[in-house]
Amino acid sequence: MKSLGDYYEDQALSLIARAGLRPLERNFRMQIGEIDLIAIDGTHLVFIEVRARSNDRFDGAAASVNSHKQKRIVKTAQLFLQQRPNLINMPCRFDVIAFEPPQSGIDTRIRWIRGAFNA
Repeated sequence: MKSLGDYYEDQALSLIARAGLRPLERNFRMQIGEIDLIAIDGTHLVFIEVRARSNDRFDGAAASVNSHKQKRIVKTAQLFLQQRPNLINMPCRFDVIAFEPPQSGIDTRIRWIRGAFNA
C-alpha cells in the first residue's frame, strides 16, 4: 500500500514529466537527508522537494521547507553530485512542489516554485 507521501510524489512526477523535465531519480537517500525527485530541465539539474499539507492552520506546504530543510537538501545534492561526476558541471536548481490545502472546495492547489532557494 502506498503512503500519502508516495501519492503526492507520483503527482509531482507526472507534473514535471508533462512539463518536459526528464526524471533521473526518485527518493535519493543519504544519511544526511533525502531528495524526493531529481530531474533534468534542459541544461539544468533540478532537485525537487515535494511537500503537502492537509490543512493550513500552521505553515503552508511550501513554507515548511525552512532554512534547516534547505541546508539538508543542498548537502544531499552535493553527495548526489559526488556519485555522479558526469553531472557535476551542470547548473543546479532547487524547486519545491507544494500541495496546499484548498481554501474552499475539494481540489488541492499545486504550487511549483522553480528556484525556490539557492545553494
